[in-house]
Amino acid sequence: MYCDEALDAVEAVAAGDLAPEGRLSEHYASCADCAAALATARRLDALLQERITPQPPPQFTARTLVRVRRARWRTEQLLDVGFNVAIGVVILAIVAAVWMVLHRSGMAAVSNDAADMFGRGLVTFVQRIAPSVPVYGAATALLATALGIWWWAERDATL
Repeated sequence: MYCDEALDAVEAVAAGDLAPEGRLSEHYASCADCAAALATARRLDALLQERITPQPPPQFTARTLVRVRRARWRTEQLLDVGFNVAIGVVILAIVAAVWMVLHRSGMAAVSNDAADMFGRGLVTFVQRIAPSVPVYGAATALLATALGIWWWAERDATL
């Protein structure tokens, strides 16, 4: 066994997490430097075990969790803003690409004609249904009134 392997195990042996068996115990017995490192680590571990640990201040856990949550929230907010900006850029690029395709291919003229035709059709539709709008409005008002009275009657019945 080499010294670097034995020195890597010194802390675990000193803490009692690893039992020095076989080649490891033979190496500690034969190598003065590694034995000294093990003895120093055991003294340090014993010193740390004897030391009194300070008690945390009141509300330490609650304040720490609040700070962690706040930091996580800020990180998530930055991520959300970045995501929204990226989506906006992608949508803007798509709109620009569609506009360029329409403009370069001559489809803009066709789309203008289609928009004019749709507008004329909408005007014709509105002119046809305009005489019926008051009847539909009155029917809607009557239905809303009936539902309101029904709701009011049911509300009083449950009290």
